[in-house]
Amino acid sequence: MSSFSTRTGTSRTSGREERVVAGLPKWDRCAVMGVVNVTPDSFSDGGHWFDAATAVKHGLDLVAEGADLVDVGGESTRPGASRVDEEEELRRVIPVVRDLTAEGVLVSVDTMRASVAARAIDAGAVLVNDVSGGLADPAMVPAVAAGGVPFVVMHWRGFSHDMNSRAVYEDVVREVVAELGARVEAVVAAGIPRERLVIDPGLGFAKRAEHDLRLVAGLAEMCSLGRPVLVAGSRKRFLGHVLADADGTPPPAHGRDAATAALSAIAAYQGAWAVRVHDARATVDAVKVAHAIAAAG
Repeated sequence: MSSFSTRTGTSRTSGREERVVAGLPKWDRCAVMGVVNVTPDSFSDGGHWFDAATAVKHGLDLVAEGADLVDVGGESTRPGASRVDEEEELRRVIPVVRDLTAEGVLVSVDTMRASVAARAIDAGAVLVNDVSGGLADPAMVPAVAAGGVPFVVMHWRGFSHDMNSRAVYEDVVREVVAELGARVEAVVAAGIPRERLVIDPGLGFAKRAEHDLRLVAGLAEMCSLGRPVLVAGSRKRFLGHVLADADGTPPPAHGRDAATAALSAIAAYQGAWAVRVHDARATVDAVKVAHAIAAAG
């Protein structure tokens, strides 16, 4: 592995500024983004936090466990999922964003719809996390630009119902970096300042397990794009693949939290700006240890 000075806090291209996103706090380590799925059908915890009051309590619990910000979403993006309609997504998401913000929580909204993003910003969201990178809704980038908040540009090749068929790569790291780079330039040209952008390799989205593992191993190459990197691998299928028993049966999603913490430590050591996780406590500890080891090197 390369030295810490080239793969984490002082990056090989532009120094500490790669850990800084305009409009968000300057954390001194990899940040931890807690997940609040206000859905009945998310792959990991669908239905657990489906009503607003329960979802808000869960968000507050994640912050109490050490999460730096909370990502609220009302539409499952698991492989094969059908889209929820706009009215229902708004009904699920906006009260939770509003109430968490009122409690002083930094809230991100996980949505592919410009209307939901705009309403969430009005309700206090400080970040828009769009798994399509603005491709699903042509109005998204203008809405985020008008809202003046940072934007997560994830690598995306299509909607959940058929994304597995798009998981075809010759060199997954090179291709994802190239596709993300092109999308970043398009988003900047459409009005969102570069300093407000975060990139995400899109683990699990049009990726097979071997692709996800290769992207994590090559995370430093994502930093060549010069923007902070969000890693969202919590409880995902590739971790289940790694942990599968002798007959190939993976543990259930909630049985992958230790593996998620390990992934988070690796991502933090390689320079990730933030990791997105369902269980905050173990990952908060993991990224603190990764930061301490890197700082001692």
